[in-house]
Formats: sequence, structure tokens, C-alpha cells
Amino acid sequence: MQDWLRIFTDPNAQWILFGCMLLGLSSGVIGSFAYLRKQSLMGDALSHAALPGVCIAFMLSGSKSIFLFLIGATIAGIIATFGIGYITRNTRIKQDSALAIVLTVFFGLGIVLLTQIQHSGNGNQSGLDKFLFGQAASMMKSDVIIMAIISVFLIGVCSLLFKEFKLLSFDPGFARGIGYPVAFMDQLIMFLLVVAVVVGIQAVGVVLMAALLITPAVSARYWTEKLGLMVVLAGLFGALSGLFGTFISANGNNLPTGPLTVLVATAIFVISVIAAPRRGILSKVLLRASVRNKVRQESMMPAVERRKEEAV
Repeated sequence: MQDWLRIFTDPNAQWILFGCMLLGLSSGVIGSFAYLRKQSLMGDALSHAALPGVCIAFMLSGSKSIFLFLIGATIAGIIATFGIGYITRNTRIKQDSALAIVLTVFFGLGIVLLTQIQHSGNGNQSGLDKFLFGQAASMMKSDVIIMAIISVFLIGVCSLLFKEFKLLSFDPGFARGIGYPVAFMDQLIMFLLVVAVVVGIQAVGVVLMAALLITPAVSARYWTEKLGLMVVLAGLFGALSGLFGTFISANGNNLPTGPLTVLVATAIFVISVIAAPRRGILSKVLLRASVRNKVRQESMMPAVERRKEEAV
């Protein structure tokens, strides 16, 4: 019980809780557009591509500054997005294959750089490998403030350009026909995904960040047909994942917050698959049972009418 109450009394635990909720909220919002545009793997590729940026930022600065890590990871993510776009436009390789190429190359480079740093004898490199799976417990007030600023930026841009992103997600050809800068907006969404990935690697890590981007959006899709409500629900599910993931981590012994956040998001997805109206498994089973009963009743009506006629 004391571990649960520590969330409300320990300032450091409160910052971790607030940071994870902000991360889930912003990831769910921007992840909705990535999911609708069939770019679910993009978050995975960008999160893995961020690792060499973090390593290079550390090698150049020699300090574990979250701000410098954000800059390095953002630059690496932008290079990865341009690389994916270049491969797709100038070769016969499809986007999924281009994503796989960029993911493996950048992540392999990141592992090589990380190994090199760990054998360099730099006494300040301890804990750098935590960016693979995240270490939310290491977040401080300054880190959460940066996350809050970036989260407000992500949600603000998605709110201001909601109609444009909506049209781009469902009918990019029509958007291009009426004069929208489709290529620019496409790169803008990629940039927002990079920013969301970068801000989450400290809490969730490069390996699991893609799950936090896509899982809340997929869960929200089961509950509604309207994009606006879907984006709101995705943000809510992401925030709830951060909330309960932090609570469970605080109550356990050395349980990592990032993976637990992703597991909570997965649990919400399972509940959505089963219990969501119209799209959920339970709803479909009940609908099929109702249709079968109706068909059975209609098929029995002629026999009942014949019996009445014979009785007369």
C-alpha cells in the first residue's frame, strides 16, 4: 500500500507518472495518423533509427544530456525518413522493404556505436544502454518539462492541421488535386513521428516505442467510426497506459515502467477487440446469434401457417 501511495507523495514518482502519461497521450494522437496511412512500421523504423543519433550525440558531447540526445536522435530520424523516401521514389523497392532496410542498418549502426562507447573506458557512459528498453525511473523534472513542451507541440500541430491530415490519410489524390502540399504534409507527419519517438525513448526505449505509437490508435479504431473521436480515444488510451503502467511499476519490485506501459496498452487493445461495440468479437457473436434466431423464426412461419390452414 505504501508503494501505491508513494506515487502521490514522492515528487520524483509524480514526475515519472506525469511524463509517462504525456508520452502516451502524444503518442496516441500522432500514431492515429500513422496507423490510418498504413505506416505502422514507420514508428518502428524511426525508433530504431534514433539509437545511432543518441550514441553520436554522446560521443561528441561526452555527457548524458537529454536535450543533446533529443537533437541527435531527431537528426538521425530525419535522415532515416529521407532515406526511406529516396529508396521508395528512386528504386523499385516498396515502402515496407525500404523500412526494413533502414531499420536494420540504423539499428545495427547504433548497436556498434553503443558497444564502442561501452569499451571506450568513458566513466560517464554508465546507463546509456537503458535507451534500448527505456528507464523511466531516471527521468527528472527537467526531462518531464521537455516532454511536456514537445507533447503540447505535437498535439497543437495535429489540432491545427486536423482537416489537412484527415484528407491526407483518406484521399491523398484528392488533396493533391485541390492544391494541398501533399509532399510537405507527408514529411511533416514523418517529422512529428520522429519527435514523438525521440521524446519517448528515455521512458520506453527504442525497441518498444513503436508499440506505444500504434497500439492505442488500433484500440481506438475498434470503438468509433469518426476520426476526431478516434484521435481523442487514442490519446486517452495512451495516457491510461502510462498511468497504470507507472502504478504497477511502483507496486512491484524492480519492474520496468516502459514495458509495463506497453503491456497495459496491449491489455486495452485486447479489451477493445473483445468488448467494443459493432467491431468487437462479443458484439459480432451476439449479432450472428440474433440473425440466426431471426432466420430460424422466419423459416418456421410457413409451417405454422400451414398448420393453421389444416386446422381450419
